[in-house]
Amino acid sequence: MEILRIENLSKHFYLHSLNKEIRSCQNISFTLEKGQFIGIVGVSGAGKSTILKCINRTYLPMRGNIYYVSDAFGLINLSSASEREMLYLRKYEIGYVSQFLNVMPRTTAKEHVMNALLEMGENAQKAETRAKEMLSYFKLPENLWDVYPNTFSGGERLRLNLAHTMVKQPRLMLLDEPTASLDNKTKLLVKSMLIQLKHKETSMIGIFHDLEFMEGVCDTVFSISEGALTC
Repeated sequence: MEILRIENLSKHFYLHSLNKEIRSCQNISFTLEKGQFIGIVGVSGAGKSTILKCINRTYLPMRGNIYYVSDAFGLINLSSASEREMLYLRKYEIGYVSQFLNVMPRTTAKEHVMNALLEMGENAQKAETRAKEMLSYFKLPENLWDVYPNTFSGGERLRLNLAHTMVKQPRLMLLDEPTASLDNKTKLLVKSMLIQLKHKETSMIGIFHDLEFMEGVCDTVFSISEGALTC
């Protein structure tokens, strides 16, 4: 069953200081089935992250449609959805794993993961239990759970991002270089968790440089070059 369909998505950026237009992605079209994992590869600057950010509506597409089958709203075009609808979807249905950590001030690592469940209506006790399980799974040392993450290393921050998003088991998950800064043992943990989520019918789109990691996880792989997708 189809959960996401992208039709002729294009996003350009205009650099006013240089009077120059940057074409990030052009006429992108593909479909994602429920429980499917699509991988996107390409050199830095090819437009991979732009696609994910348009789906998450961090970027507003210039042209094209992004149709998502939502539990709450039915078929909805993310290109034209309201901000209220997008806030709801990010909270309850769409997860985004970034390379960069964004945590509310004076929030500990454990609280950050708990908050992902609390905002969905989970009770505090269960949220804390699940947060501890996820932090343990990703091997974040227990002595860091009650520490503010601004002191964390790059790898620790990425593990916290993974825990924060995956604890929600979202219907659709977007992964922006989810294995960057991770050692090989942690990469295996990420791979195992992604496979578990696939079995629970989480649909995923991920961008990678680690081609070996993609084997056995991705069902379909697209390559992007100069803003255009190829199989």
